[in-house]
Order: sequence, then structure tokens, then C-alpha cells
Amino acid sequence: MDILLLVGGLLLILIGANGLTDGAASVAKRFRIPSIVIGLTIVAFGTSAPELAVSVSSALKGSADIAIGNVVGSNIFNTLMIVGCTALFAPIVITRNTLRKEIPLCILSSIALLICANDILLNHATENVISITDGLLLLCFFAIFMGYTFAIASGSNGEGQDEEIRQLPMCRSILYIIGGLAGLIFGGQWFVEGASNIARSLGVSESIIGLTLVAGGTSLPELATSIVAALKKNPEIAIGNVIGSNLFNIFFVLGCSASITPLRLNGITNFDLWVLVGSGILLWLFGLFFAKRTITRIEGGIMILCYIAYTTALIFKL
Repeated sequence: MDILLLVGGLLLILIGANGLTDGAASVAKRFRIPSIVIGLTIVAFGTSAPELAVSVSSALKGSADIAIGNVVGSNIFNTLMIVGCTALFAPIVITRNTLRKEIPLCILSSIALLICANDILLNHATENVISITDGLLLLCFFAIFMGYTFAIASGSNGEGQDEEIRQLPMCRSILYIIGGLAGLIFGGQWFVEGASNIARSLGVSESIIGLTLVAGGTSLPELATSIVAALKKNPEIAIGNVIGSNLFNIFFVLGCSASITPLRLNGITNFDLWVLVGSGILLWLFGLFFAKRTITRIEGGIMILCYIAYTTALIFKL
């Protein structure tokens, strides 16, 4: 039964995210919102909607380790596995702007989370908690990121992307949005309930489940987007997809979850958070030094091996 809840919840989340994205993008196009803005906001939200649904549902149910582990694990999976797998299909070219501004911003978001999650070390507190104040601060960072995104959009030419967005009848667009939101809400509840029950029955901590199974499941939209981009000979899209999703996950998903209720860190350790920071630094170093702003197949393979090593370390920690 728990397996059915887990799989059914994940399917409902993925279908809901797709419906919400299609409906919202169609409405935005109808009102002539620039396509570059649609891509940087609505599509970014769509691929991160599963993480949002699972983390908020987990926070409301008191499963803080799944809420935090989902975000941390998803970001590690995005950076190491998705970029690594995409690079195996085709080398990924990184623009100067991405290398100088967006990847460092992604690393900064991981460091901000590391600081927020170290109350015992920094404040001599009795436990590590991502508080409501921390959550609101992360949402402020998200507002700054969105301002940066719209600044890019206003100075960019978004032509050539509108054809990729289907314009649906208004009633169908609204139906897609409402149905998508419903799918995310109910799917998130089922997924968290199934994952928590499985963790308890196997004697595995919720943090391990959140960092691996839940994180991998909710990252499926990003994985699919990046692999399809590589197959269509547009592998550079993977970097934007990964960076946008990672920033969205920490600043918005975790910001919303912590703003609803404080998130106590029990099973999520500094090891996991340093791996998160390190994965971003590794991506930046590979882009900066070795192959002229290109993630090669060899570097992609190294990133995949790093993720396998991290997962192995988690298993041996049990």
C-alpha cells in the first residue's frame, strides 16, 4: 500500500506540474507576457513544483528531514547526476554570464543554507533549526533573484520561443491550472505519507529517504528536460535548468516550508550540506579551468562517480 502511495503520489505530482506549467504558460502568452519571462519563471516553477509540493507537505506533517532532505538531495542530484548524464550525451557549453554570475549565486545559496542550518555551531543553540525568520530571509533572497531574472529578461530578445508554447482555450488553461495545483497538493501528501511509512518500516531514517528516494523522484522533471535538451543538441540548456531549479529549491521551496513551520534538522548533517556546496564548486571549476567553458564527457563521468560515492557514503552511514 505504501509503495502504491509513493508511486501514485509521484505520478500525480509530475502530471500536476506538467498541467500547471502548460496552463500558466498559455495564460501568460495570451496576455503577451514575453516568452523569456515565461521560461525563466513559469517553466522554472513547473520543474521545481514537485519539490515544493513534497517539502511543504512534509513541513505541515512534521517530517522536517524529508522537507530539508528533499531540497538538499535534489540540488546535489541536479548538479552531479543531471549535469553529468547530460554531458555524457553531449558536452555542455557554459556562457560567460553563467560562469561569472549564476553558478556563483548558486554556490552562495548553498552557503546561505549551511549558515542557517548551523545554530549549534554559530549560536551555541541546543539544536539546529531553520526558523521562520530564516525562511523569510530565504524568500527575500528569492525576491532578489527574481529581480535579477526580470532584469535579464528585459534586456534579452525572447523571439523564437513563442512557438514552443501552446496557446490553449482560456477555460482549458484555467482547468489545467486548477487540476495541476490539485495534483500537486494531493500527490505531495500521498508521496510524503508513503515515503515516511516505508522509512519507518525499513528502519531507515527519514533524512536518508529524503536525500535519495524523494530527491531523485522529485528531480525527474529536471532530468527529463536536460536529457531531451541534449538529444536535441541543446545541452547548454541543462546548466540553466539546473541552476534555476537549485536556486528555486533553496530560496523559494525551503523558504516557504520554513516560513510555515520551523524545520528541525535531525538526520541532515553538515556532511550533506558541504557536499551540496562542494558540488556547486566542482561545477564552477570544471566550467572555468579545464575545457574552455565546457563540461566534457570525462568531467560528466567524474560528476556521476561523485554522486555514486556520496550515495554509498549515505548507505554506509545507516
